[in-house]
Amino acid sequence: MAKSFTLLWGSGSTPCWRVMIALEEKQLQGYNQKLLSFAKGEHRSQEVLDINPRGQLPAFKHGDSILNESYAAVMYIESQYRSQGTPLIPAGQAEQALMYQRMFEGQVLFQKLSDIVYYNLRVPEAERHESAMKRNMETLAAELKMWEGYLGKMDAGSCLAGKAFSLADVLVFPVVAYAVRYGMSLDRYPLLAAYYNMLKDRPSIKATWPPHWLEGPGNGAIKDL
Repeated sequence: MAKSFTLLWGSGSTPCWRVMIALEEKQLQGYNQKLLSFAKGEHRSQEVLDINPRGQLPAFKHGDSILNESYAAVMYIESQYRSQGTPLIPAGQAEQALMYQRMFEGQVLFQKLSDIVYYNLRVPEAERHESAMKRNMETLAAELKMWEGYLGKMDAGSCLAGKAFSLADVLVFPVVAYAVRYGMSLDRYPLLAAYYNMLKDRPSIKATWPPHWLEGPGNGAIKDL
């Protein structure tokens, strides 16, 4: 069954990690996979372009069906294997509504975080504009405080949409982990820290942890946030 899936992925890519967590949760281990190097430009190889013409990772397909957008892939995996592994969509109306809301708000969080991380990676320090950096940092700080507020409304030990691990967690936990790697203060954002610590050793997450993250921390882009 799992052999009908093919995933080309890159270490540290949040979109790739989402797909890998979903496959683990649905007990679809043993799929065809290949780790590619961003540094070597392997994500722009013909092998990737044959699946994802944007030259981006993940490049993901199930049989002849291609789903390169991580949100689409994760929702598709749950739809096709609903009765297998972890149920990733809550049964209750309120929980489902909250799950979908947090899922798509996760895209906003990721974008605001990426604006800072990639600015630091791509723009030489001497060429950075202090006003742009300050504005981006303030915007991300406000977003993180909003997520603190969301978690503050949940019962202790809850995931993003309730007690059960759901699609919201599959899609948003990698973003929170990404923030931690790049220096988010666990003391300043204690509820996000508690959420991170609660899930970081979950089997599906631990099994798919970005391999190069084990070698050392990120660049501390948001350590002063």
